[in-house]
Amino acid sequence: MGKSDFLSPKAIANRIKSKGLQKLRWYCQMCQKQCRDENGFKCHCMSESHQRQLLLASENPQQFMDYFSEEFRNDFLELLRRRFGTKRVHNNIVYNEYISHREHIHMNATQWETLTDFTKWLGREGLCKVDETPKGWYIQYIDRDPETIRRQQEQERKKKQDLDDEEKTAKFIEQQVRRGLEGKELEKPVYTELNRENEEEKVTFNLNKGASTSIAASSKTSVLGPNALKTVEGAVKRKESSHSSGQSKEKKKKSALDEIMELEEEKKRTSRRDYWLQPEIVVKIVTKKLGEKYHKKKAVVKEVIDKYTAVVKMIDSGDKLKLDQTHLETVIPAPGKKVMVLNGGYRGNEGILESINEKRFSATIIIDSGPLKGRRVEDIQYEDISKLA
Repeated sequence: MGKSDFLSPKAIANRIKSKGLQKLRWYCQMCQKQCRDENGFKCHCMSESHQRQLLLASENPQQFMDYFSEEFRNDFLELLRRRFGTKRVHNNIVYNEYISHREHIHMNATQWETLTDFTKWLGREGLCKVDETPKGWYIQYIDRDPETIRRQQEQERKKKQDLDDEEKTAKFIEQQVRRGLEGKELEKPVYTELNRENEEEKVTFNLNKGASTSIAASSKTSVLGPNALKTVEGAVKRKESSHSSGQSKEKKKKSALDEIMELEEEKKRTSRRDYWLQPEIVVKIVTKKLGEKYHKKKAVVKEVIDKYTAVVKMIDSGDKLKLDQTHLETVIPAPGKKVMVLNGGYRGNEGILESINEKRFSATIIIDSGPLKGRRVEDIQYEDISKLA
């Protein structure tokens, strides 16, 4: 085989090297050319194309440096935000992951000479929280996105609204209890004098409650005369009054309980959240920032972080990604398949998709879990349900 043969070991080694990362000091940012060794970099610097680029840069060097610095800063912060969020992380870990991409902007073309200078600059500009430790510099991203701030304010408002609803329910229960106590009549014992019409008559006492026992006792001791009849009538009246008051009290308690249950059910029915992610549901990636490889592809939610972010696993490739819920959408399966309710009063319940109404962008499901099992729910929106993995 000749030296220039396509399948020669040297040609194969050269192609492998050209695909991988090379040393940063042999990279020309102006020409965006990577050289493999010192001799190649020297030859490139003496080339005519490189000289032309230097002439262009010499006319306004600050403009080129500002451009490269801005690109480096934006890409670095985007990686920090997307990969690590607001976690505290070592700056060298982020930088090593950043330079692992072959098309990245090199730091030797920016206004910062070292990574430490860049880290200090991020702290001075208020873009990150930085602190120095014996192990090096650590950075923490400060999320100033208006959408994130709006979401936090919405969370606080929802929390305050939930507290207000709980206070209203507590006040309502207290009013019902007070109303029940006001309607209750306390029975006080009536004390009467013991009068004996006949001195020779025997005195008998009946301590059993109820009208039947009183009647039985009066029939046995019929010698008591008209006083016994009055005693029996009083006992019957007392029992009827106590029975009617007990029934009215029971009705009041039942009505109050029904009202509370209706209030709770209405609250659940109208309660909606601005977050909907749940583990083990199938979602579709709608963002184009990740490229065509992941756009419109389906994935399974493996973990939910801070209610709005999820770690998903691609169904076809098995790759794991960390995405915001704005970059995802729900998946509606075929009728007869299992789904999960993601929002509304039936949130968290599993069900079976019965039918789909394409004109109203809604579906009808049958709850398949929990205390509401078997209930049929109509006109539930597409974004409120998703297919179960």
